[in-house]
Amino acid sequence: MPDPRPRRLPVRGLVVLAVVVALVAVAGTAYAWRAGLGPFGGGAQERNRFAEQGLYVDPDSKTAAGVADAEQAGLTEQATILGELADVSAGIWVTPEEHPVGEVGSYVSGVVEDAADDDQVAVLVIYGIPNRDCTGGYSSGGTEAGEYADWVGEIADAMAGSTAVAILEPDALAGSLACGLRTSRVTHLADAVDVLVADDVTTYVDAGHSDWVAPARMARLLRAVGVGKVRGFATNVANYQTDDDELAYAEKLSSLLGGSHWVTDRGRNGNGATRVWCNPRGRALGLKPGYVEDDTGLDAYLWIKPPGESDGTCRGGPAAGELWAARAVALAQAAGWS
Repeated sequence: MPDPRPRRLPVRGLVVLAVVVALVAVAGTAYAWRAGLGPFGGGAQERNRFAEQGLYVDPDSKTAAGVADAEQAGLTEQATILGELADVSAGIWVTPEEHPVGEVGSYVSGVVEDAADDDQVAVLVIYGIPNRDCTGGYSSGGTEAGEYADWVGEIADAMAGSTAVAILEPDALAGSLACGLRTSRVTHLADAVDVLVADDVTTYVDAGHSDWVAPARMARLLRAVGVGKVRGFATNVANYQTDDDELAYAEKLSSLLGGSHWVTDRGRNGNGATRVWCNPRGRALGLKPGYVEDDTGLDAYLWIKPPGESDGTCRGGPAAGELWAARAVALAQAAGWS
């Protein structure tokens, strides 16, 4: 007759079973993290915000303001194209020149509240590190060294508890090497990362682009500022590299960082890049932004730099960050917009 008593596994069997259970648990956790769910299913750095909500469109953008200007000037075609551009989500750049310490918090709170009312994700670009744009010079400025932590702290406090996403300091790490600012940049960015994480703000640290700093070197810089504490990194911000080139770069970087997620700016990469980075001629808008669902760590393609805004006072352009309506129209027409 069959023995009615439950069989007891030998000690060796118990050990094997325990190992199998542990491996299944680890694999499940890794899968959930890879899928953007996170090991515990909810923290700001474990979630792909772009998979959960649509992208916020800033009604007060410079591109939107340009529509009224074009209409008043009787420039019908320009007004139409600018209106179409203004309807596409783009990053909202936060600088100390426009929103200094003591004022930036209220500005960011307003953006975050508007996005929450629309059930959308706002993308805020934090751009105020001391000695900013030391390589290009067209966007030079930033906070004083002693003010930076307080300035970022106000932004983080205003974003706390929201679904808004932070892109942290375009060009700061990639440019630090040529400017001899590695130590100070790493210190400032590491502090900023800690502040943003403490306020549970989903954050991507800027990682340059595929034609700038080699992946191995950029990975060391990102590790030094604590990229492992945040959602991941951002590539191609305000640049023109192709989606394919950026994907190859980001996948290498992600692998070196143990699987970090990323976002990529495709706002002006429709015709790829040239050796000129400041308002290069013959470029085109990239494909529209949106959430990406694939087997990579790419969370979304975004328009982090508003495509209609100038890179700086080069090739006839206005100051960096100002709307250049004629070029915006040219970029759109080159991409087949009419």
